[in-house]
Amino acid sequence: MAIQSINPATGKLIKSYDAMSPDDIKETISKSHKTFLGWRRTAFSQRADHMRQAAALLREQANELAQLMAEEMGKPVKDGRAEAEKCAWVCEYYAEHAERFLQPETIATEASSSYVTFQPLGVVCAVMPWNFPFWQVFRFAAPALMAGNAAVLKHASNVPGCALAIEEIFRHAAFPEHLFRTLLIGSDQMEVVMSHPLVRAITLTGSTPAGQAVGKRAGSLIKKTVLELGGSDPYVILADADLDQAVEACVTGRLINGGQSCIAAKRFIVEAPIVEAFTERMVAQMQAISPGDPMDDQTVLGPMARHDLRDELHGQVMATIAAGAQCLLGGEILSGSGAYYPPTVLTNVRKGMPAYHEELFGPVAAIITAPDEHSAIEIANDSEFGLGAAIFTRDVAKGERLAAEALDAGCCFVNAFVKSDPRLPFGGVKTSGYGRELSHYGIKEFVNIKTVYIP
Repeated sequence: MAIQSINPATGKLIKSYDAMSPDDIKETISKSHKTFLGWRRTAFSQRADHMRQAAALLREQANELAQLMAEEMGKPVKDGRAEAEKCAWVCEYYAEHAERFLQPETIATEASSSYVTFQPLGVVCAVMPWNFPFWQVFRFAAPALMAGNAAVLKHASNVPGCALAIEEIFRHAAFPEHLFRTLLIGSDQMEVVMSHPLVRAITLTGSTPAGQAVGKRAGSLIKKTVLELGGSDPYVILADADLDQAVEACVTGRLINGGQSCIAAKRFIVEAPIVEAFTERMVAQMQAISPGDPMDDQTVLGPMARHDLRDELHGQVMATIAAGAQCLLGGEILSGSGAYYPPTVLTNVRKGMPAYHEELFGPVAAIITAPDEHSAIEIANDSEFGLGAAIFTRDVAKGERLAAEALDAGCCFVNAFVKSDPRLPFGGVKTSGYGRELSHYGIKEFVNIKTVYIP
């Protein structure tokens, strides 16, 4: 089986790679485990030195890495450079804080000494998506390696160059050779990985169906999982919102990474008194953005990552229009060889339509009218997903209360678009998954929380 890297802006083959055999996979995992046995005994200071070297390499190679992301999945180069910088940030964050996060915790009991210690598990398998091909990996790998684990990566099949580049960064940062390894395999080989007795845990970022499949199999093997899955993030715009500020945040949140993000803004739930004004401004701002060459520094919106994903999105748009929604902008496949899709705005979106219920993974905004604040919150929560959410209002105290108590999601923002940050836990509820990445919560997902008791 060959793994192919295809440029979504041109449709041309970049490079073809031979997939690893089952024996290759098993040997790689075995080597990673042997490396882990030594790595787990290293001092946090030694681990941190290597992690800071990785951060420095990410910054040094930012231009080359951005070009690689642009070639393999269509990310505009300026966004790719920003992604490399964010990866450096998460490396430095855990280099600085991992030891404190994993300090033993003394628990007062009748014993002379009783405490909790946090010990690494071993080899952790990461199944990662193409949309943020470096960030998704580093936000897992930095805490996992700093905790003393080893890692093997099954990256999305359309970004093999990015996957190998990540392995090289860790190698050039002088981490032990087999501590972090990329497995060039398709999804059909995941059974070999998950069932391997030396793989102790699995983390997956991807679609809900992928999470269901991996979670089910991992459960049967009694292996720990963290699942960060799909989202259909609601942005609630109340009648008292600052419209200029809200629309700017909503457009940014919708078009970030070409709309191909689990925490991109997807459903815009607007109170009836301002829906006309909001829609007019939303269309104007979306209309001002045109898809372009991802290698151009001026490009804001590149192609979608694959033609099949573009066609799937278009099918959702057409089905929503056929069900009665109105398309005010875009909604047509652009001519040419690239997997481009224009900024699109759908209005009159209602319950029962694909754009109301499904994740639209691309530059399509679905505007839903709510008669009042209470209904807006109900609509926001009327979803199988629960990853991110945002609320816009001039009454910050009310916005904070609704974000903290009313919105059913893992990450809730007030008067801002949803984004991840190494200092804050990241993850969802419902079919958006379980477990947390980042912050001190993320580093404790893949450790043995061990009780030690001395009478």
